[in-house]
Amino acid sequence: MNETSGTCCIICGQLKDMGIHIVTEFICEACEFEIVRTDVKDEKYPFFVHQLKQIWVQNNV
Repeated sequence: MNETSGTCCIICGQLKDMGIHIVTEFICEACEFEIVRTDVKDEKYPFFVHQLKQIWVQNNV
């Protein structure tokens, strides 16, 4: 399989084929799965919020 195919995930930065597109950005299935199961008290939560804010910041500049 060609490793260069896919779209770059805004969360993990890896090229993946499966996931969701939000506005102009892409979130891979693995990150989407982790985001929706992360509790707000988890130490990863602020990272996810920061990464997701980039979707709106890039489109409102």
